[in-house]
This record gives sequence, structure tokens and C-alpha cells, in this order.
Amino acid sequence: MIRNTYRLRLPGPTAVPERVRQAIARPVLSHRGPEFTGLYDRVIEMLQFILGTRHPVLLFASSGTGMMEASLVNILAPGERVLVCVNGQFGERYAQIAQALGAVVDTIDVPWGRPIDPADVERRLDAVDYRAVVLVHNESSTGVVADLEAIGGVVRQKPALLVVDSVSGLGGITMRQDHWGVDILVSASQKALMCPPGIGIASVSRKAWEVVRREDRLPRYYWDFRKAVTDADKSEPAFTPPVSLIAGLYEALKMISDEGIAQVVARHDKLSSALRAGCNALGFATFAEEGAALSGTVVVLKMPERFDGNALIRQLYQHGTVVAGARNKLSGKVIRIGTMGSLNEGDILTDLEHLSQSIEELGWPKREPGLALAAAASKIGTAHGR
Repeated sequence: MIRNTYRLRLPGPTAVPERVRQAIARPVLSHRGPEFTGLYDRVIEMLQFILGTRHPVLLFASSGTGMMEASLVNILAPGERVLVCVNGQFGERYAQIAQALGAVVDTIDVPWGRPIDPADVERRLDAVDYRAVVLVHNESSTGVVADLEAIGGVVRQKPALLVVDSVSGLGGITMRQDHWGVDILVSASQKALMCPPGIGIASVSRKAWEVVRREDRLPRYYWDFRKAVTDADKSEPAFTPPVSLIAGLYEALKMISDEGIAQVVARHDKLSSALRAGCNALGFATFAEEGAALSGTVVVLKMPERFDGNALIRQLYQHGTVVAGARNKLSGKVIRIGTMGSLNEGDILTDLEHLSQSIEELGWPKREPGLALAAAASKIGTAHGR
């Protein structure tokens, strides 16, 4: 049942701005006609700017997980070895996909909440020849951001490719694909890009294309980057695209362009810091290890001892606020709140009001009234009277 008050505060999918929803609702265009191909070209140009790349950007009708599979099926030959950095749920998923494709999978297993150490990657690459190093840019299960600049600096010196999932990062966290040496970057539409689920995004470096174009790779058809880039050069997708969603993505990218990508990233950082500060004041600890680079697009909070995160999620829903828990070993131990997309200070203050009310209704230890709002306001530089 959808309530009259329904605040989608997940770390994806996120609430879609009205401007984007109206664009999606316009009449469907011919995906081979001039109206759509012109739109398609502009979307690609704006994505290249946000990605920080001059390389081709490919669009698919896909979820983020589909793009993770696409990134591997295009570079692997049967039995090749990959190194997957695992410090959360989506690193685990990447390893599972690689195993399903028949790769020999080695992992760097990092305790959840800690960042990946570039020195560990370097040591493994010095010892073994890998087809790829695979990792998650913004691990939304833990709220930790990888140091892509340092890891890219290590991998660019080797034959291995650097393959990165930025599904929950792109558009809300700085990405400099070419400068950092990311060879294949995959993302999707439903998070900081402010669209419904359904558009998969991939960008491929020159170094990666040399591998993708080899004939000895795994069987591929729909996911074949070679087909996709041939048609992209003609301003067309290889197969029927989600035309209406791409029209919405164009509108969302215009919103980002109007605000400025640097300002968008700064806003995400400010609002996530404010939410963390307010939640810390309520007695929730930040899940990530001290010193880790914290996500600007998701806040992950430890539950106080003896309290159940799933109960809190249910109570928040009574206020119309929908946040996430964990569908992994952290179930009941954390809650996760999205701080991505079309978000402002009022959203954060409302989150904290609903959290304060919910923990009181659950009988948790009381906190000084207004403490959380004051802590958040100190980060966003605004009075908290509302």
C-alpha cells in the first residue's frame, strides 16, 4: 500500500523529480528517428562530462547488476583470472558474477567498513597476472568510498584492466575516469542520476577496447560492447532502448548541468555529513571505520546494541519515510539512508524528525529535544527551527 505521505529515502532507487517525470511522460519517440538520435547524442555528451571521459559511453536497457555482468563478459576468456576487491555486498556480487562466468576468481577480502588498500592491490598484481582488477567505487552496503585515484595509479602500470561499479556513486561523487585510469566504468540510472531503474551505462577505455575486441572472449550477444559502439557511432543504440527513460535522463542531466557537477557533489557531501551528524547525536554510530572515505550518497548507521534495525525501518514507515536495512550479514544491525539525487536541507531535517519520533515510539532511551537537528544544522549552516 502506498501512503499519501511516501518519502522514498532509500540508497536507490531514489525519488524522481517532477521535471524528470514529466519528460518521461511525453509521447514515445522512434528510437531510429532524428528526434531521438539528437537527444541520444546530447545524453552521451553530458554523461562523458560527468564520467570524466572522452571515451565512448554505451547505454543499455538494464539494471546495475546487468552492467556488472556486461563489464566482465566483454573482457574475459574462459578460465582467465580476475582479482575482485570485496569490502561489502556489491564486491561480493561482482565476485559471484565472475565465478558464474567461469573466471578463476581471487579476492582481496577486506572487513566491511574498511577501505581497500592500494598497496594490497599492488602486491597481488606483482605476484599474479590478472585480466582485471574489479571493485566497487561507492560500496552502498557500508558507506565507504574507494580511492580510485591511488588504485588506478597501480593498475595502469600493469596489463590488467581496472573495472569499476559506480552504480551508487556516479552523479553524486566525483568521477574522473580517464585521469584515474578506470578502464571500464559501469553505472545505472536510478540513484544519483535521479531516474527510474532501467538504463545501464558503460564507458570503456582505449586499453580495455584492445581486450574487448578480441575474438577469444566469452560468448556475448546483447551485452556485446562491439555491437553497441558500432551503433553508438551512428547515434543509435544497438537494440531497442528504454526511449522514455532516456528522455527523462536527458532532463536529469540538464538539472545536474544547470547546478554544476562540482556543486552537485558538494551538496551531496554537505547533506550526507549533516545527516550523519544528526544521527550520531541520536546515538547511531557511523558504520564505516574511522578514517575511511565516507560516501556522499548513502549514510550507513550502526544500530545501538540490543536494538533491531528492521523494527526501526517498520516504525519509520509509519511516518511515510522509507529507508533501507541490509539483505546480508548486517541484517538488523544497520540502517541505510540515501543522500543522493534531488535532495535538500529540508529532507535531512525531516529524516531526523522522523527518526527521533520513531525511536521514542519504540521506547529507546530519550535524547535531548532538538539535539539531532542542531547537529545537522551545524553542518549545513542553517537555523533548525521549522
